[in-house]
Amino acid sequence: MAFGTLAIAEDTSRKSLADVAYERLRDRLLMLEIKPGDLLNDEQLAKDLGIGRTPVREALKRLELDRLVVTYPRRGTFATRVEVTDLAFISEIRTQLEPLAAARAARVASAATREHLRDVMKAVEAFDVAGASVVETLRLDASVHQGIYAAAANPHLEDVLIRYDNLATRIWCMVLDRLPDLEHHVREHLDLLRAVIDGDEEKAAELAKEHVTGFEHAVRTALFAA
Repeated sequence: MAFGTLAIAEDTSRKSLADVAYERLRDRLLMLEIKPGDLLNDEQLAKDLGIGRTPVREALKRLELDRLVVTYPRRGTFATRVEVTDLAFISEIRTQLEPLAAARAARVASAATREHLRDVMKAVEAFDVAGASVVETLRLDASVHQGIYAAAANPHLEDVLIRYDNLATRIWCMVLDRLPDLEHHVREHLDLLRAVIDGDEEKAAELAKEHVTGFEHAVRTALFAA
C-alpha cells in the first residue's frame, strides 16, 4: 500500500505523528510488507516514514497491544509470526462477536449510518474483483466490516472487532492468491449489508456468522493445499 489506512484515505492533517506512524506501520504489517518475524528497527522505520523516532516508538507500543508486534528485552521488536493455530483462535472469537455486532447494527443504526452502508453496498456491487489489486480488495473488505462495527454504536465492541479483523487480515494475505472463489467472498457482503440496513437482526447475525466460518474454511483449505 502506498500506505493510507485500509478502510479510508489517509488524512494526516488531523492526526498526530504517532497516529500516522501507527496507521502506516499497521498497514504494512497487515499486508505482510513487513513479514512475520521481521525485526523492526525504530531508527530505520523513522527514516522510511519521514517521522521522528519518538512517534514511531509510540506506534510500536500500540501495535504490540494489537498483537501485531512483540518486543523482547535486549533483542528488539519483531513482527509477530502468523501461525495456523491462530486462525482457529481468532475465528472462535469472531464467530461470537461478529454476529453480535451485525445484529446490534441492524437494531440501532441511525438513518445516516444506514445511508452510509448503502454507499458501501454500491461500492461492493461496482467492485471489479478480477481487476483489483490486493490493497483495493482489502480496503473494500475493511470498509464493509468497519462500517458494520461502527454502525453497532458500541465503541468497546468496535475496538475488539477491529483488532481481530486485523489479525484475520494478516492470515488472509498469506493465501489471497490461492483462494478459489474470491468473487463469492466479496459479493456475500451484499446480503449482510442489506440485512443490517433493513433492520433484520436475526438474518444479519446469521450471515455474519456464515461469513466468518466460510472465511475460516476457505483459508484453512488454502493453507493445507499449499
